[in-house]
Amino acid sequence: MRAHSMLTRRLLASTVPVALLLGLGTSPARTDPLIGDVLNSYGLPGGVETPTAEMLPDGTLGGTVSYNELGRRHNVVFQLHPRITTALRYSRVEGMTDHNQLGHIWDRSFDIRFQFLDEAGWRPVVAVGLQDFLGTGVYSGEYIVASKTITPNIRASLGIGWGRLAGQFREPDGDEGGKPNVEDWFSGSPKPFGSVTWQVNDKLSLVAEYSSDKYRPETRRGTEEAPGSQFNLGAYYTFNPQYQLGLYTLGGDIFGAQFSFALNPRNAPFPSGLEKAPAPVRPRPAPAADPEGWSGAWSADPTAQPAIQTALKDALADEGQVLESMALSANRAEVRIRNTRYIQQSEAVGRTARLMTRALPPSVETLVITSNAEGMATSSVVLKRSDVERLENTEAGRIAQAAQLVDAEPRPGDLVTTPGLFPRFRWNLGPYLELGLFDPQDPLRYEVGAQLKASYEITPGLILSGTLRQRAFGSMEQRGPGIPPELVGGERGHHYTPEEYISDPANEFFRGVPRVRSDTRMYTGNDSPTIPELTLAWYAQPTETVYTRLTVGLLERAYGGVSGEVLWKPANSPLAFGAEINRVKKRDFEDIFGFRDYEVTTGHLSAYYEFANGFTAQLDVGKYLAGDKGATITLTREFANGWRVGAFATKTDMSEEQFGEGSFDKGITISLPISWAAGTPTRDRASSTLRSLSRDGGARVNVDGRLYDKVRDAQSVKLYQGWGRFWR
Repeated sequence: MRAHSMLTRRLLASTVPVALLLGLGTSPARTDPLIGDVLNSYGLPGGVETPTAEMLPDGTLGGTVSYNELGRRHNVVFQLHPRITTALRYSRVEGMTDHNQLGHIWDRSFDIRFQFLDEAGWRPVVAVGLQDFLGTGVYSGEYIVASKTITPNIRASLGIGWGRLAGQFREPDGDEGGKPNVEDWFSGSPKPFGSVTWQVNDKLSLVAEYSSDKYRPETRRGTEEAPGSQFNLGAYYTFNPQYQLGLYTLGGDIFGAQFSFALNPRNAPFPSGLEKAPAPVRPRPAPAADPEGWSGAWSADPTAQPAIQTALKDALADEGQVLESMALSANRAEVRIRNTRYIQQSEAVGRTARLMTRALPPSVETLVITSNAEGMATSSVVLKRSDVERLENTEAGRIAQAAQLVDAEPRPGDLVTTPGLFPRFRWNLGPYLELGLFDPQDPLRYEVGAQLKASYEITPGLILSGTLRQRAFGSMEQRGPGIPPELVGGERGHHYTPEEYISDPANEFFRGVPRVRSDTRMYTGNDSPTIPELTLAWYAQPTETVYTRLTVGLLERAYGGVSGEVLWKPANSPLAFGAEINRVKKRDFEDIFGFRDYEVTTGHLSAYYEFANGFTAQLDVGKYLAGDKGATITLTREFANGWRVGAFATKTDMSEEQFGEGSFDKGITISLPISWAAGTPTRDRASSTLRSLSRDGGARVNVDGRLYDKVRDAQSVKLYQGWGRFWR
């Protein structure tokens, strides 16, 4: 029996990751996966504490805050794929302690669930899940669960769990947590769990469940008691399609409350947007009505193009498009535009095409719309004017089939630059909010103030830009990095004071590793004005498919220096390659223009690939800020309305002991377009990176304006993903 158990465990541990990866390339057998109505206290569809096999609607981004006397859990959940759900968790666990002796710990963990069998007839939907497989192990467990719709209002789930779900506790592995301990997966004696959910009406759901969790971590010190029963009850009220409030009891003697939200990119507050309707296509008059216009004789008039270009520039400006240059002949017109308003470049292209039909003489049949970014021509959409006229009131897919996407020539000789565009000065003054998350002693820190951003574009592609900030208030204060207990000879560690940290250069190294990110808080808490960045950037395009960037100055709040980049990205290719090299020096903590002694050269080779359904994979290989060498892999999913959610992991030659808790760098990126919530068109975004810890391993320079995101907006995969907005 023992040999059989070991074989089964190894088989499951080796096949689950493969199944998850294979699942990205396929879709469930059913059109609509089984959708859950309740998020459990771990942030995933489930009962009160136990999981179910249900999913969320594809692309859903949500979160929960669950509180009871045994702990508090903050969860961020994302439906990565119709059959794959992921969750990032930050929890306060009572009854446990670390070297800070606080009577609780703050724990970070990550879950993934894969639905591999769909509900059909008598067959239930079945899923397999890994809970806390990239954390310290407090919630570590694995499960296989089946869910079945009994009646339209009643759904039952039954599963078998290991680890935490079987009442077992896997001790955290010191400072080397945060890595997948595959050898522990599906280990130990499994135990059953189950739940029944009754949807009383559209608003109220009642849940009863049986759980095998013994809450051993929370009760190990005797300060907390485990629930008196293994049966839990919960009531969940959905008072808005996006928000839910829950009350529950664990074993009948521990009570808790939970708040959940779930946002779906397809359900915008203003589905049709609040932008004004575009100008309609203007059909050309009959040749007999305008014989000169149809003959092209007008093109011999030297005043014709300037007049047409001025009129088109003004019309495009009302649409948030900058007409940077134009080439015009008797039967062909090319415009080079910079999109300053719409998240989807296809909408900018579509509105430009409409206006070209209104401004150009009848003989012009070929319309070329070239998208520019920082002076670089990223692609050209070639259209027949007759197709634009004929297909205006049809589906956008038909005009997409009629259009041709080609690489744009960098410097054609017949382009005429629009007068008066350069130099161009732009500025914006507004508030800023900066958050600091996941510090075990201070889980949520914030700073609020005023921010002035300005840019001065000297010529196309040569840009001087900077940011000036003035703090108003907040809980972020300047503080030195932590000192582990083994270095101070006691059970408790502490932090250097800013004075201690600055006065002794030896403090800038820990375990032989330079502190390139673990002293980030030394750059916060300044009451005087700060300059997070001040750079001069030069963008160029040597060939149709090669782009370059050179940036010098204060690159970010912690580093200044020189950053150079080159990118190969054809307009019709899902594949791109890039290279970047940086020579940087660490900035002073208080002197705006001062520097410290540490300097380093970093560099990476990068590969990018755009899959279907909005998935983009990126691999970066090279040298990082602390001198360590390794690779970063990033997987991002972007939706047609601009929602972007990604995950990354970095592994370098830095040992786990040197890296410290977490073992390797990892995190989640979230970027939401402001236009999705506000309805009004804008390219502004609200973005954040959630990582468990700020460690020194795998750290990169934060350089604004990297090439890939500048270039890909107007190229094949991303352009056609948003092509549905061409006629908007």
